[in-house]
Amino acid sequence: MWDNLKDFAGDFFVTGDPLIYGADVSIGLTLIAIVSALTYFKKWTWLWREWLTTVDHKRIGIMYVIASLLMLFRGGVDALLMRTQLAMPNLDFLEPEHYNAIFTTHGVIMILFMAMPLMFGLFNLVVPLQIGARDVAYPFLNSLSFWLFFMGAMLFNMSFVIGGSPDAGWLSYPPLSESFFSPGPGQDFYIWGIQISGIGSLMTGINFIVTILKMRAPGMKLMKMPMFTWSTLSSCLTIILAFPILTVTLALLFIDRYLGAHFFTLDGGGNPMMYINLIWMWGHPEVYIVVLPAFGIFSEVVATFSKKRLFGYKSMVFALMSISFFSFFTWAHHFFTMGSGADVNVFFAITTMLIAIPTGVKVFNWLFTMYRGRISFETPMLWTIGFIPCFVVGGMTGVLLSVAPADFQFHNSYFLIAHFHQVLIGGVAFGYFAGLYYWWPKVFGFKLHERIGKWAFWFWNIGFYVCFMPQYVLGLMGMTRRMNTYGWDRGWWELNLVSTIGGFLMGIGFLFQVWQILHSIKFMKKAPADPWNGRTLEWTIPSPAPMYNFATVPRVSERDPWWEEKLRREKGIMSPPPPAIEPIHMPKNSGIPIIMSACWFVAGFGFVFDWIWIAIPGLVGVAACMLAHSFNYNTDYYIPVDEIKRTEAAAKGAV
Repeated sequence: MWDNLKDFAGDFFVTGDPLIYGADVSIGLTLIAIVSALTYFKKWTWLWREWLTTVDHKRIGIMYVIASLLMLFRGGVDALLMRTQLAMPNLDFLEPEHYNAIFTTHGVIMILFMAMPLMFGLFNLVVPLQIGARDVAYPFLNSLSFWLFFMGAMLFNMSFVIGGSPDAGWLSYPPLSESFFSPGPGQDFYIWGIQISGIGSLMTGINFIVTILKMRAPGMKLMKMPMFTWSTLSSCLTIILAFPILTVTLALLFIDRYLGAHFFTLDGGGNPMMYINLIWMWGHPEVYIVVLPAFGIFSEVVATFSKKRLFGYKSMVFALMSISFFSFFTWAHHFFTMGSGADVNVFFAITTMLIAIPTGVKVFNWLFTMYRGRISFETPMLWTIGFIPCFVVGGMTGVLLSVAPADFQFHNSYFLIAHFHQVLIGGVAFGYFAGLYYWWPKVFGFKLHERIGKWAFWFWNIGFYVCFMPQYVLGLMGMTRRMNTYGWDRGWWELNLVSTIGGFLMGIGFLFQVWQILHSIKFMKKAPADPWNGRTLEWTIPSPAPMYNFATVPRVSERDPWWEEKLRREKGIMSPPPPAIEPIHMPKNSGIPIIMSACWFVAGFGFVFDWIWIAIPGLVGVAACMLAHSFNYNTDYYIPVDEIKRTEAAAKGAV
């Protein structure tokens, strides 16, 4: 029996690598510290009531942000491990199998478990405030969306220490991802982690489309919405069309692996190219899903810190919606080299070039907004200015890749690696950092330390160019992606060493951001309601925003309503007094979302290891939670007028 137990443990837990043993110890110590702290300070009940069961969009947004920053740390460590392996020729820092697993998990984590939740966090923190709403359209669904994302992310990350990580690449092309080449549980961790998380992403897209279209403040027509809200709408429209493709694609792959079907196995009558088409029909819109909200953030930041109206509002709206539309007609440029034929390649080359036009239009919008503006260079504006040259270079190299004959040379080389990191870090990460710095005072009630933030900005920016500019040259010299080692005779080591130094400089920038947050919490200085001299509705309410957001629902008659109101006040024109405060209808907290998501986690874990005795109870738990919620009629309450008045008075310092 003891031998059987040892054999099971040897297969169940990942062993044999000191790095993974170190991760095991770190995970164990972290869990012990968290449990001990919650027990010592008697915070278990508080944690359950205030956070784990909350349906408040602001708290859900905070949990999204915290989770995404943890995933940024995990994905960043993966990146530094890869860069360390490639710093010099013939290193054996990482075993080949471990290297394959790391570049697979790095891509999945950074796109799906870092960028997506950080985007959803900003949606939750900002959009209801910008449109004058008291919550999202479906608060229960919002909580369920977060917990499905979180459980999917935890299931995927568990593969690092249990069962083994997936190692077929971040898009898991067959035949590498089929059971013959990936027989262990790693690929099933990939499928079920993304499936569970993806259901939550689809729910979020639906939720925010309805919120934006149906819950805007009176008078806020579509063409009076803030630009970040427009970018959220365009991103969510893309989500609800793209993510069902991902769900079906991974379901077909799982059927191949679990039931022995042959959708994608060539020798069984299937076609792996069908998988590649399907995954990129989701994958390329996904790139725009995460970058569109960044464009909205830059628009808000540029207008605020230039103290001017955004130049070309209507053209910006048209550009955002055009990108959302054209993003579904460019996927085949990812495999120009796979023999689709000249006609197909020409079509997708043209559509890829066309989508660069609305993308470039926005850069001119931001530049003309800054032109003759009274620019101030706080950290949100620094990230925005740093983004512009970075994204221009990334866009230009993208247009180079859209030329099919040239792509035959660039394809799968480090030129491509440099391009998409230039767009995703310089566009997405810089954009979301700008948004976090910009709305941080509104969310938490205090500003982040400016000087430390500027150190973080410069380390990130300098490190980025040091890391990725050499990779363009490496790609032109013939270095291909997914290489875990190379010889001295290649002549690549100097540029790889420089690239690795740049990666560590970005890591130092992240450490400065952690220090900045901790320092700002320790020496917290309360922020006013409008610390940046903002333009939109979120800056009209206290910082942090009360549970109900607005004591009275605002009325909007123009774009930038708060900016226009301040201009009227300067001229001595006072707006009519707000209506009398009335009881506010709010949703009640619920524990069903976290319980249902935990049941999905259990079901996914059972399917990963082919343990039906675990998977079936998990699915039964999901059904039971759905049934329980369908008979729950006690889902809301009213905040009385006296409590609202006390909250408003306390926020204004009049208690």
